[in-house]
Amino acid sequence: MDFLIYLTIGLLMGLFGGLLGIGGSVIMIPSLVFVYGENQHLYQAAAMFCNFFVGASAALIHKKADFIMTDVVKWIVPFALIGMIFGVALSNSSLFSGRDKSYLLARVYGGFMLYVVIYNVLRLRTAVSGSGIFHVSNVKRSGLLAGLCGALTGLPAGLLGIGGGTVCTPIQQLFLKMPFKRAISNSAATFASIALVGAVYKNLTLGQHGIDIMDSLRIAIGIIPGAIVGALVGSKYLHILPKNLVRIVFIGILALASYKLLTVAPGA
Repeated sequence: MDFLIYLTIGLLMGLFGGLLGIGGSVIMIPSLVFVYGENQHLYQAAAMFCNFFVGASAALIHKKADFIMTDVVKWIVPFALIGMIFGVALSNSSLFSGRDKSYLLARVYGGFMLYVVIYNVLRLRTAVSGSGIFHVSNVKRSGLLAGLCGALTGLPAGLLGIGGGTVCTPIQQLFLKMPFKRAISNSAATFASIALVGAVYKNLTLGQHGIDIMDSLRIAIGIIPGAIVGALVGSKYLHILPKNLVRIVFIGILALASYKLLTVAPGA
């Protein structure tokens, strides 16, 4: 039964992760909470491994489509890596330490996704009205601003175990005026570059929360095959489907995940 559950979660995680550049954690973590109950540190540790495979698979497709802006990504990645390390350290602090407090991470995660939902609803309204549309020619190619995007991406990624698009996509639009699909592609490339570092760090510190690292690896190994297949399919459809439809799907998934995580019971 676990095999089928992991396969299904992996396929959905990869499909929407590839389509939306979100790494897939917003699918994987709430799904595991729904099926098995709250265990945020364990699920984050497993999700960070899975995010790498989703991001790497999607980045291959986006690179082939020539949608990754390497001159921007080269600044985002190193600062995102630093932010991720600090984020993991914060997630392991006394504020969130142990099973009795880990549900607070789920609440923080849910609250952040609610913010991203609101931001993208506003962006959708301006896109439908024809205003506020970003073009590649107007992208701000500033190393300082891209580095800021990276740091602000990496910190919540390490703290919450989330993938790229939930943070990296809207923050590129906000600071760099990055077109939506370009921002998604850059997000995939970013997390393909940094996710493994965060995953190793988080998994090596699971013991301080009373969790066996093998439990995390078991979940990741079960989910990764489906996630890779789903990511390859989803990332191809990003370049086929209308931008506003992709954004609507993005908003819907984050709204459902936010509700689940904001209402999770402690130690459920």
